[in-house]
Formats: sequence, structure tokens, C-alpha cells
Amino acid sequence: MSSPLYPWQEGAWQQLQHLRARMPHAILFHGAAGIGKSDFIERFAQSLLCEDVRADQHACGQCASCGWFSQHNHPDYRRVRPEALEDEVEGDDAEAEGGKKSKSSKAPSKDIKIEQIRGLADFMNISTHRQGLRVVVLYPAEALNTPASNALLKTLEEPPPGTVFLLASNSLDRLLPTILSRCRKFALPMPTHEQALAWLKAQGLADADSWLREQGGAPLAALAQAETGGGREETEALLQLLAQPSIEGALKTADKLQKAPPALLVSCLQRWLYDVFSYKLAGNIRYYPRYKRELAALAGKIHLARLMAALKSANDRRAIAEHPLSPKLFLEDMLLDYAACCA
Repeated sequence: MSSPLYPWQEGAWQQLQHLRARMPHAILFHGAAGIGKSDFIERFAQSLLCEDVRADQHACGQCASCGWFSQHNHPDYRRVRPEALEDEVEGDDAEAEGGKKSKSSKAPSKDIKIEQIRGLADFMNISTHRQGLRVVVLYPAEALNTPASNALLKTLEEPPPGTVFLLASNSLDRLLPTILSRCRKFALPMPTHEQALAWLKAQGLADADSWLREQGGAPLAALAQAETGGGREETEALLQLLAQPSIEGALKTADKLQKAPPALLVSCLQRWLYDVFSYKLAGNIRYYPRYKRELAALAGKIHLARLMAALKSANDRRAIAEHPLSPKLFLEDMLLDYAACCA
């Protein structure tokens, strides 16, 4: 049986096996969004529960435990994630800012709530069904709201015996320091551009290099964006303004894109500004090489202090982009600031 890992995860898997002899009660896997963290930790969870682990420490896929796991009903396994991810396609698309909408008229929550953490109490207070470990997988950890974070912290402070928590995070700086201090941190690496590009081409993705670069080298994020359309039309309209900024263009673009997800547009602006900054300092372009001429022109005329202020402003806006009071006004303000910065 071949390894179920993505090609860029083989080294991390081998490194992880050194922890098996003295398994921590909580491991926090961290790395960029869209590289396969949730898939990785769920495969590790299955291997911890497997009754006939292979020599390479992968789950056998044949025992009763593996059968239950593949059917999502293993009695010694629990997965905790936001309601918004429960209707999405299985896999690491959950990390890639996208997915299907719930059929409910009420928007599903993007938070992990305290009720979900409290719901683990009965699971952790009964004996295991197979005289082995209990495994709790939780991702993304930054989705824990404040009450849920505090409830999880209490559990991590006094971990129940025979229970392993496997958490995944895209952003460690959004987690409570006290939670970080009670987990063994394990970094999952970005694939090289060549590894990611080869994998995307093997999935049959057209224009793979462009999608990959625009997602910062994260292959699963690139695939998810390509398969869903990824707001391509909206981001192209925004990029045209960013390449040729003007007050009039900012107002027209804000009106045209007022129904687009603000978070998508702020992320696009952040990547664009990063490219301007990178070109100005080192002559490199990471996300939008097809706009090299426009980026070079902007980098040549924009003052570094203004550019740094624009980057900070974009980062601040990203923090509130999910819930702006008025999407149109939010976008107008963002684009007018950018136009003024480039004047």
C-alpha cells in the first residue's frame, strides 16, 4: 500500500514518529494554510488508533479500528471543527478559505464554541473501547472563541489519561499563550515550488503555476480556489485597479465589487503590497509575476514609509474583513487609501 501522505510531508511524518515512544498529551501542528495539515493530523490520528500499524507507522487500513475510522464512527476518536467546515468537502480545503455553503438559512458558525469543548467531557471520562488511546483532533485552533479557548485550556492543564489532542493552526499568534505552552509544537513545512507544481499538474489543473503563486505556494489552497473559481473575476478587477491606481478607479471598483467577499479582496491587496515591498527591497515577485512591469513601476515611485503604512493598514483591515458594517464603504475606504498611498 502506498503512503497516503502528500509528497512534501514524507520527511515530517518520519520526524513525527520519534514522539511515539513518549507521546505528548497535546501536539500542535502549525504551518501555512492550504498545505495539508488537517489531512496530516487525521492520518496520524488513524495510525494512533490502528490495531496493526505498518512498519512505516501508517495505519494498516484493514483492521476494525481503521474501518470505523474511515466511516467516521470510531468510538475512541472525536473531531472538533467549526460548523462552517462540516458541510465542506473532506480534506484540507478547510484551510483554504472557501467551500460550500450550508443549506441552512442561518450562516454556519466559523468559531469553535464552548459547547463543542464541553461535549468532550463524557467522551474523556469513560474507558476506551479498544484498550488503547483516545484521540481528539481539533482544527483550525485559531477558530476557538474565547470561552472555548478557556475551556480547552482547563482540559490541557489536567489532561485525562490515555488521551491525545492533535491540534492544527495556520496562525500561532492568534492562540492563547497558555494553550501554546501546554502543547508540543510541530511545524509542517511548505512544499517547494517544484513539488507543489508537480502535484497540481498531476491533479490536471490548468494554469497551475499562476494559481500556485497567487496562493503563496500552498498547493491545496491553489486547487481549492481553482475548482471553485476562487473569485477570479473579482480579484482580476481589483488587480487592474491596483496596477493603475486612481481615485475615480477606486470608487468605480468599490461599487463593482461591493458584493464580493471583503476578506478575499483584502487578502489580494495584502499579497499585492507584499510584492511591491519585495520588489522594492530585493527585486523579487512572489504572487503576481504577470504584473511585473506594473509592480516595478509602483515600487520605484512609492516611498518606503508609505508602503509600510499601507501594509499595516491592510493587515488591520484583514482582522475585521469577515464582518464589516458596510462592505461597500469598507472597500471604498481601503481602495481610496491605496490610491492615496500610490499618488
